[in-house]
Amino acid sequence: MSRSARLLRLLTVLRSRPGPVTAAQLARETEVSERTLYRDIASLRTGGALIDGAPGFGYTLTEDPALPPQSFDRIEMEALVLGLSDVRQRGDPQMARAAETALAKIAATLPERLQRQILHATHMVHRFGAPAQQAPDLSVIRAACWDECALDIAYRDAHGIPSTRRIHPLAVVYLDTGVGVLAFCCLRQAFRKFRVARIEAVTPTNESFRPNRARLLRAYLAELSEN
Repeated sequence: MSRSARLLRLLTVLRSRPGPVTAAQLARETEVSERTLYRDIASLRTGGALIDGAPGFGYTLTEDPALPPQSFDRIEMEALVLGLSDVRQRGDPQMARAAETALAKIAATLPERLQRQILHATHMVHRFGAPAQQAPDLSVIRAACWDECALDIAYRDAHGIPSTRRIHPLAVVYLDTGVGVLAFCCLRQAFRKFRVARIEAVTPTNESFRPNRARLLRAYLAELSEN
């Protein structure tokens, strides 16, 4: 493996692994000795990469405009185009615009050869029928998931019965039949998937559930494994 290819592989490993990554792990991934790995880390830093860490502590890559753009092979390019195309079709207007601009930003950082591959991708998405109905406040729900803040919602169940719930939203889930919000329901003291189309009103609150989010996710995954 050439030195430039080895450095690019090291960057890829650092980008894809949650830091800090030990020198021993990085050496195994790039198939070099730890002594060579330390020299490669120094070379990347000299070239402008911001890499935090030191021998014995592990390394973490901090993305920086000085870093070279990501390099994708053909199947990775197809996966990007396919995934973002699906988001453009299934996502609410805000998410659809984000998918479009994200693809444009990725393309702008790539060499001309890879830009042509984006334009001539051989995998496409087309979903027949109308897009899933979206609630007008989906952006509010999404922000609450990011900020880990509770929401008060007015909800109507499958039988048309209305209720008011306080929920801790964990994720927006795209299902075959629509969009749902995975949340912990404070009223039922249980995890629920609320159909977005049945949410009639959303009110943000100042109640943070951040200290409990990791615990809630672990509990939900444990509940799934038992079923």
